[in-house]
Amino acid sequence: MRINSTLTILLFTIILSSCFFSNKENVDIASSENDNVSDPIEAKVSALLSTMTLEEKIGQMTQITFEVLETEGKLDTAKLKEAIHKYKIGSILNTPTSGAPTPQEWNKILSQVLDQTNQTDKKIPLMYGIDAIHGSSYTNGAVLFPQQIGLAATWDPDLVEKCTEVSAYETRASSIPWVFSPDLDLPRNPVWSRFWESFGEDVYLSSEMGVAMVRGFQGEDIGAMSKVAACAKHFIGYGSNTTGKDRTPSIIPDRVLKQYDIPIFKKSIDAGVKSVMISSGEINGVPVHVNKKLITNVLKGELGFKGFVVTDWEDIVYLNTRHKVAATMREAVKKAVMAGVDMSMVPYNYVFCDELLSLVHDGEVPLSRINDAVRRILRVKYELDLFRTPVTDPKDYPDFGSDSSVALAYIAASESITLLKNENNVLPISKDSKVLVTGPTANSMKSLNGGWSYTWQGEKSDEFAKDKFTVLEAFQNKIGEDRVLYTPGVSIFEEIDIAKASLLARNVDYIVLCLGEHNYTETPGDINDLNITKPQIKLAKELAKLNKPIILVLNEGRPRIINEFEVEMDAVLQCYLPGNEGARALVDIVYGDVNPSGKLPYNYPRYANSLQKYNRKYTESIGSEEQNDDTGYAKNYDPQYEFGYGLSYTTFEYRNLGFDKVFIKKKDSIKITIDVQNTGVRKGKEVVQLYVRDMFASVTPEVKVLKRFKKIELQPGETKKVSFVIDNRDLSFVDTEGNWVSEDGEFEAIIGGVVKKFALEKEL
Repeated sequence: MRINSTLTILLFTIILSSCFFSNKENVDIASSENDNVSDPIEAKVSALLSTMTLEEKIGQMTQITFEVLETEGKLDTAKLKEAIHKYKIGSILNTPTSGAPTPQEWNKILSQVLDQTNQTDKKIPLMYGIDAIHGSSYTNGAVLFPQQIGLAATWDPDLVEKCTEVSAYETRASSIPWVFSPDLDLPRNPVWSRFWESFGEDVYLSSEMGVAMVRGFQGEDIGAMSKVAACAKHFIGYGSNTTGKDRTPSIIPDRVLKQYDIPIFKKSIDAGVKSVMISSGEINGVPVHVNKKLITNVLKGELGFKGFVVTDWEDIVYLNTRHKVAATMREAVKKAVMAGVDMSMVPYNYVFCDELLSLVHDGEVPLSRINDAVRRILRVKYELDLFRTPVTDPKDYPDFGSDSSVALAYIAASESITLLKNENNVLPISKDSKVLVTGPTANSMKSLNGGWSYTWQGEKSDEFAKDKFTVLEAFQNKIGEDRVLYTPGVSIFEEIDIAKASLLARNVDYIVLCLGEHNYTETPGDINDLNITKPQIKLAKELAKLNKPIILVLNEGRPRIINEFEVEMDAVLQCYLPGNEGARALVDIVYGDVNPSGKLPYNYPRYANSLQKYNRKYTESIGSEEQNDDTGYAKNYDPQYEFGYGLSYTTFEYRNLGFDKVFIKKKDSIKITIDVQNTGVRKGKEVVQLYVRDMFASVTPEVKVLKRFKKIELQPGETKKVSFVIDNRDLSFVDTEGNWVSEDGEFEAIIGGVVKKFALEKEL
């Protein structure tokens, strides 16, 4: 039985190698050992590497969690000495179990670490890594921005880059030079508990936002005192699990992987991202951590990635305990390292070090593979300038937590919040009105921030962000406590006092109903039902009976289905997870001090079993497209709200869609222009979105696909001409042979509902 399984895996690898990216079968995993003598950093790396022992090299490939170094919640010097002097580890991640330290406390911790590394022979600095997901989110006092899904909803890469620059600055102020961000996963199921860590369902939007974050983190020089090394994650296919549960298998055809998932990473690799984290999942039965084709041949070969590859949490161990592709830990270490893994996020012990040392001594892992991995790691350490400045001084960062950074977080939140419904222009409302604020997310910072906020699951946000406004407090601050009534009515999972909420609602002009999710990330956030929870549905329905205007405010990491009561809501505002300044931004939108401009970065589903993406919808089917009350047959494509959708307090008109040429050759580009006018009475921002539709192709084409976008601001009555340039690459797709191709024929450009055709000419 074991022989058959091995042969099956071997056969799969051979087939994948023959059809995936190219015929380049044997990428040399030690290719980076060819020194570039003109590169001063490479010369330093080579000089250091030539003096290192095997134990020191393997130590550089090892990352442990801070918890290993603690005793009763405090750093244990004896354990630290063991890690650095005996095992010669090169990296630490995570925080003290006591919670998020201040920059001064981080400085103290990492200075103690530095004291030990300075006592070693070569004084190689450690590279500390942290999950700085939406700001320096493990540092007390840092500015927390909207989570990635909210940043995507701004449709403004320049704004995202500015926010990330602050994140980099405040992380480096904490003496931490490496962040596990951005998340470049392309989620195909909104049930997934890490959906909100992504940029949504579109390849182009995700690619542009990923590049913006890499630039914000790294800048032109990651050794600068305000920059950090970024880590693109999770390579690859992690968000495509078939169950919607975290760390479960994916089934992704090679053509699909190449067309949709790989390009997002390619853009960030081209932007110079310094590290890549591997997916915890498996694709078509093969864990990515042992997939040499994907890690070495594709990532390091085809995509030209020059940085280092790190595992996710304990994932080499899981090759043995969960995936069952390695009978022993020794076999798991060998498979992962030979697949191209450079650093192991161990994280709890030193078995990786012991096993890898034995494997090299026994000739099962060549020294060239070790040297390649360590060379990649050392290069990033030199680029970060850690050999000269391994620890920073918080005094050198006077703008940590500054008012200007807080203001930027507010702007990001205000531009991410998406107005999905506004019946009879119920919004904005008067400041003279009286409101009931109710619902389980109304008085919680945890619901505004979500996971990766001060702690892994974000359960301490109310403690660490106690000086920030919840939604309730923001309303009270805006119009006075005497005009704001409050009762939660329900929690996320239980009824509390719905009758009280109904009673209070009778004495107000508006109901602000705050629904959504609790804080979570990764496996603890797994759910079995995408519908919003039953107590919340009951509260919404009971309040709807009062015939009072209801403003539904959603604070959620994924689109929880609301179709049972959405029709009875007068306005719907999607806040996503907007961060510490989110409540202030929300209230300013409700009262009209801010004109909303966010757009959905995903399809918001209407039904739990109807989760089509915007680009894969089908508009034709047997029978009527309309709901048939007799048969129960439904529309083929019917989301609650569609990708790219979002309302404003003003209106925009699109006209005069034009091209500089209608017939183009493959070597040509085409300039597309459109006039956009603000036809309302107030200033507003609009996201101009260019979609392209391939009318016919040898592989069923996408119904439409986003190719460009631009966020503009218009005064009332103002018109702007917006232009985009696309070329043959934007008209290409991956064919059944795994090749990027474009085919002659008709295409449609679609902007703001205006459609016009152009054609790619056949080459003679």
